[in-house]
Amino acid sequence: MIAFFRQVLVVTVKDLRAELRTKEAVNASLAFALVILLMFSFAFDPLEETTREISGGLLWIVFAFAGTLVLNRSFAREQPNDCLDALIAAPISGAALFLGKALANYVLVLAVELVALPVFGIFYGVHWTAQFPQLMLVLLLGAWALTVVGTIFSALTVNIRLREVMLPMLTYPILVPALMGAMQLTAGLVNGKPISGDTVSWLKMLIGFDVIFTAVSLVLVETVLVG
Repeated sequence: MIAFFRQVLVVTVKDLRAELRTKEAVNASLAFALVILLMFSFAFDPLEETTREISGGLLWIVFAFAGTLVLNRSFAREQPNDCLDALIAAPISGAALFLGKALANYVLVLAVELVALPVFGIFYGVHWTAQFPQLMLVLLLGAWALTVVGTIFSALTVNIRLREVMLPMLTYPILVPALMGAMQLTAGLVNGKPISGDTVSWLKMLIGFDVIFTAVSLVLVETVLVG
């Protein structure tokens, strides 16, 4: 078990170093998120009550679109010089390889979200710090849902020529339950309403989604990578 987590850590650190060396995915994802937030602020009047009600949905649409730019590079960066084949042939389990890459992607996706969140608050005039601990919990759970599904489909589409198109097409339909839960929870939290009553069921669904798809991905990753 210790060896497994050591392998996960090695893969995570390797991916983070590779991304921080070039910053290709992070810079593209962050720039995309900020531009979309700016465009949404022009399209929807921040002072209208309707805009405040759908603000959680707008925020997670931005996160979902920007996150795929990070996730798409997860396995694609291993293609030059047959690095992916070397990783698959290395004496580590597919689960350790997947979990290491998922954790690296998780850190990068969270970084983009945490930078975009204050900008969202400025553009839309919402007091997102009113329920900060609960909002962070939703962001952590939603980001993991996006990451775990996106990482497994990134492995599935790595050898497809149009992977930039196929990854969102495969990821978003699967993510619908998690995105719905995150949107419903975030819409209330950014408007100062804590998680209670009916919204607790959305939180439970989001947690269940994370647990189920993490387990399924760890089981199927060997088949996805090796065939």
